[in-house]
Amino acid sequence: MTDIEQLQKFIDESQNIVFFGGAGVSTASGIPDFRSPNGLYAQNYGNRKPEYILSSTCWKNERELFYKFYFDKILMNGQKIEPNIIHKKLAELEAIGKLKAIITQNIDTLHQDAGSKNVYQVHGTTLTNHCIRQGCNKEYSIRDLFERKNEDGIPVCDCGSVIKPDVTLYEEQLPSDAWENSVKALKNADMLIIAGTSLVVYPAASLLNYFRGDKLVILNLQETEADSMADLVIHKDMKDVFEKIIVR
Repeated sequence: MTDIEQLQKFIDESQNIVFFGGAGVSTASGIPDFRSPNGLYAQNYGNRKPEYILSSTCWKNERELFYKFYFDKILMNGQKIEPNIIHKKLAELEAIGKLKAIITQNIDTLHQDAGSKNVYQVHGTTLTNHCIRQGCNKEYSIRDLFERKNEDGIPVCDCGSVIKPDVTLYEEQLPSDAWENSVKALKNADMLIIAGTSLVVYPAASLLNYFRGDKLVILNLQETEADSMADLVIHKDMKDVFEKIIVR
């Protein structure tokens, strides 16, 4: 039995699947990952590392730099990005009742765009943005951000304050609702598929500890620290793997 046939067998036998995904899930849609040789973390941006630019410290102290990077590298200057076969197959698995939840480290909206409903974004989301002024907190869309940039490239609310994306920056706590929902889903799952993540970003990577099921699958191009714990490990391009999965 091939590894893909084994994965298909696991999916067919399971009724409560949880998918935990990272940046590798969206690379087939044209969104760069972080830690690959060509990823964001391999780049310098104005002689600053992306880890710093995506931090709360940078957002507070160098907002012009933060938003220039955010619009250019995270929102890709408004370029239309479409869900790939991975997002679509997961939405199909949810639609037939097998997949109960998607836990994602990604901040894009591709899972939702593909039709998935139970998506827990543990690092926040680009989908919504809010005014930081206490008492205002007005919500804005991604399109609003582009339309409300001032001369310094910083999006500004009607009240004159700054609009901040609802993404979790370095030095910030993860959103509690997404975390609690993820823990609950993992505790009830009979199968966990971990895909496209190196499992080195904490605390998100520690979510694996809440899984109590009997089928753990890791799908990633590179080895992870959790490979030895898995029932099935596939080191292949996950796009090629999901193209062969039959939803039934």
